[in-house]
Amino acid sequence: MVATSKPDSDNAIDIRDAAKTYKGKVQALRGIEMRVHRGEVFGLLGPNGAGKSTLVKILMTVIRPTRVEGTVLGRRVGEKSTLANVGYLPEHHKFPDYLTGGQALDYYGALAGVPRAARQKRSAELLELVGMTDWRKKKVGGYSKGMRQRLGIAQALMNDPDLVLLDEPTDGVDPVGRRDIRNVLTELKSRGKTVFVNSHLLSELEMVCDRVAILVQGVVASQGTIDELTTQDRRYDIELTDAIPPDAVARLRAVLPADVEDRLAEAKHKGLPAPEAIVLEGRTLRVATSQADDVQAVLRELLQRGAVIASVRPVRPSLEDLFMRAVTDPATGEAFKPGASRETGKKGGAQ
Repeated sequence: MVATSKPDSDNAIDIRDAAKTYKGKVQALRGIEMRVHRGEVFGLLGPNGAGKSTLVKILMTVIRPTRVEGTVLGRRVGEKSTLANVGYLPEHHKFPDYLTGGQALDYYGALAGVPRAARQKRSAELLELVGMTDWRKKKVGGYSKGMRQRLGIAQALMNDPDLVLLDEPTDGVDPVGRRDIRNVLTELKSRGKTVFVNSHLLSELEMVCDRVAILVQGVVASQGTIDELTTQDRRYDIELTDAIPPDAVARLRAVLPADVEDRLAEAKHKGLPAPEAIVLEGRTLRVATSQADDVQAVLRELLQRGAVIASVRPVRPSLEDLFMRAVTDPATGEAFKPGASRETGKKGGAQ
């Protein structure tokens, strides 16, 4: 059943309670809530079997959800007329080898209902955008994987969409090609396009995305900007030239501002992962705060004790750190297996 929802002009995608159950028992999606703001690059990531492809196919009206509320580009999820303003690059896409790059764009532009004169103009513009102008008259059969991916992005833009869905756009592309594709995504954002990227290359997403969502076993485990998602886990590492006695840690913890301990206690009360305020590992002190002012009292205490400080550096978890935490079962310390429920460990994972 597809329910109606009031359009939200600030969101290109605004879905709630998105669920899909196959054959009455295999739960691919378990009630997803997700918002993609207009004009941003949004990354969807998750392990195999997380439900990423199922979600994209629901947005593209390829499959019907069991239930969903919300909108895509201000219209009810499932309205096929919305697709006129959506560009899509599927994973493992394939162009006919006998077509040239220009012919392929013209063909897919025609399928999207783009007038002939507009197709010719846009084909030239898009090939220049993705760095393929010199290959316009060469057959696709002679293209490398990276060139096919660039051509795929160009075809996804032939209808001048407001929303672009890209499924693994940098898969199999060399580092230079990935850099070029990142530049294309940044250019699309500057033109006011909303870009939804589905990828497993975490470093790529971290460099280009404004916000991300981590999908695990059909559930959104985390969603937000990288800064928002890493706030709780930021710290300062203080490297010393010589080790200090472990009992000195208690005194160092005592000089920290009270709000540091209060914040960590509140996080623990909410069931969130929260480290100790100060941890000593060899010659490194890890101070659980993102505020430089909080570290000053610790540095003063260390200097008064005659410690020699080699370096002080802020540390922020990477997107890979967030991902691994989201996909790891806290009970076993191992990654969730495809097909096992995140809540119960029983069969019923995503497709």
